[in-house]
Amino acid sequence: MKCLIAEDHLLSRRILKDLLSPNFDCDIAVNGQEAIDSFIMAHESKRPYEVVFMDIMMPQVDGLEAVRQIRALEKQMDIPPDLSVKVIMISALGDPHTVIKSFNECGADAYIVKPLSRHKLAKELRSLKLLE
Repeated sequence: MKCLIAEDHLLSRRILKDLLSPNFDCDIAVNGQEAIDSFIMAHESKRPYEVVFMDIMMPQVDGLEAVRQIRALEKQMDIPPDLSVKVIMISALGDPHTVIKSFNECGADAYIVKPLSRHKLAKELRSLKLLE
């Protein structure tokens, strides 16, 4: 399966990629705009992502806005909701306002509060049926 890791912090990217590499072919974006561009390129090459791991606090375009734009692109591309990319927000922000906003306003499918662990990641991937 193909995934996109959108994370501006080098150590967080490395940890996430190490945890995901056994099951996913991982691409990297270091800000929200790169994530949007990568999403578009993946669709243009007919190899869309099954899941995007999106940090919230990133330069240029933050993760919340990047997810909004990705969801808008999916609508423009007429991608049915059951085939849309799964988005897992990964952030140090665990306050209820940010979590609710991620789901209700942006269309996230899951939310993990850092620090990231193998257990937290596996639990969310299983709940989204991306891992057995």
